[in-house]
Amino acid sequence: MSSEEKITVVCPDGATREYKKGISLLEMSKDFEHLYKTRIMAGRVDNDIKELGFQVDSDCRVQFVDLTHSDGIRIYQRSLSFVMIKAVYDLFPDRKVKINHSVTLGLYCEIEGSSQLTREEVVKIESRMHELVERKIPFIKKEVTREEAREIFEKYGRMDRYRSIEHRAKPYVTFYECDGLYDYFYGYMAPHTGYVDKFQLIYYPPGFVMLHPQKNDPTVVPVFQETRKLFNIFDEYEKWGRILGVPDIGTLNNMVRKGEINNIIRISEALHEKKIAQIADMITQSRPIKKIVLISGPSSSGKTTFAQRLSIQLRVNGLRPFIISLDNYFKNREAIPRDESGEYDFEALDAIDLDLFNLQLEMILKGYEVEMPVYDFETGSRMPEGKKLKVGEDDILIVEGIHGLNDKVTEGVPSEKKFKIYISALTSLNIDDHNRIPSTDTRMIRRIVRDNQFRNTDALGTLKMWPSVRRGEKLYIFPFQENADIMFNSALIYELGVLKVYAEPLLKEIDRSHPEYSEAKRLLEFLGYFLPIDCREVPLNSILREFIGGSCF
Repeated sequence: MSSEEKITVVCPDGATREYKKGISLLEMSKDFEHLYKTRIMAGRVDNDIKELGFQVDSDCRVQFVDLTHSDGIRIYQRSLSFVMIKAVYDLFPDRKVKINHSVTLGLYCEIEGSSQLTREEVVKIESRMHELVERKIPFIKKEVTREEAREIFEKYGRMDRYRSIEHRAKPYVTFYECDGLYDYFYGYMAPHTGYVDKFQLIYYPPGFVMLHPQKNDPTVVPVFQETRKLFNIFDEYEKWGRILGVPDIGTLNNMVRKGEINNIIRISEALHEKKIAQIADMITQSRPIKKIVLISGPSSSGKTTFAQRLSIQLRVNGLRPFIISLDNYFKNREAIPRDESGEYDFEALDAIDLDLFNLQLEMILKGYEVEMPVYDFETGSRMPEGKKLKVGEDDILIVEGIHGLNDKVTEGVPSEKKFKIYISALTSLNIDDHNRIPSTDTRMIRRIVRDNQFRNTDALGTLKMWPSVRRGEKLYIFPFQENADIMFNSALIYELGVLKVYAEPLLKEIDRSHPEYSEAKRLLEFLGYFLPIDCREVPLNSILREFIGGSCF
């Protein structure tokens, strides 16, 4: 073999090996399967995610991705979705699948047709999926022109998909074919159906939940956990989408192009204001029993602005609210616990000085004046002087922070005196019927923009911190979300068009030398679906202003 036919690869075990030029990642991965906990789903070539069918034709560094990695789970979920769509198409060719939104451990889907889906039909779909998995049918990747794509979409009656790619800069569209069925997916796929052999369908009228392995335990299908309040808030957002007449990205882009986005912005913000006013009415009606409003939610949910807007609505109702941020009760930096990587873990409950908070909370409720701490994030310590607070009998406290719904934070206050609110950006505007927008991506993009605007942190720094943030959410926030008296969805149907303008230049600064390059590239691809929206139309009291700047608060 001549030297021209060889490439040099720095491999996952750190060793340097020579391979035949054009070798596929799938073939190469067989040498390293023993290094990974689960089946390998993809490769990372010079920090760029590639499908296992990718042929390596130049010197590079290669790692592999299994189901303990977010990209591995995405590929599994995407491939499993195609298997489910194919099964429905085989069994009920006159019906359409809609992948609505994520749930705690899977995806919630509905089947549109002349009759409501039954439990027996869900059993049939799951059985057909197992048959397709056993056959190990390849997912064949094909590129076509945009006009050819339109013809295919029209054939299957899925113009929602064409709308999603109509305004993209790329001149071609990537399809996948599985046993004669064509579909479009945002992201990479497994080599064949046999890769997604672990799943379960749970009948959940009017649709079903498709469970699949998770990162923390990728070898098993998790047990279904009902989150009824979370389902209800997704349903509410879907109704808002119908009010706005925006079922998907393509429709949103058409409104931007026609100059009609201003009306969408105003109605979206009015829906937020109406919901906040309704929550304020609930709190007012719960008086005088309720003494404290607790607001919690994951990172970049808009808790701070929500608390301010809720405060205004409570004042309209004749109450005098006082806002307390749990962030001001962080311990001095040297006392903050560290995570598994040795970094300060500000997401941990132990990062909060609970003794001081509960002591001051007790004193406040008894009518004493207290000097509350003010935390300086630059120095990582409390300021020498804090803010003094004393409340009257008719006043109400609003406590805002990621641990707000954890009863350990307010263990000295009887449960009947607490009104709990959970807030998150629960996006249910989808790319199309088969490609959803993960709420996590919306929050991550919000945080990238906010960190750059207000915390002097670039996109690379935010992406490096994000796994720790997500770990903290799963440990300290999500377990308590169903304890809320009410949930508020802070997502705005138009916001990604605005955030795109800020986030794209930041993400483009991340090059291949960083492991975070593949995530930056993925987010750039995602933002490419949106037409830009001028931020000048965003109201000054909008939750979105918390991230892009210019908030009246």
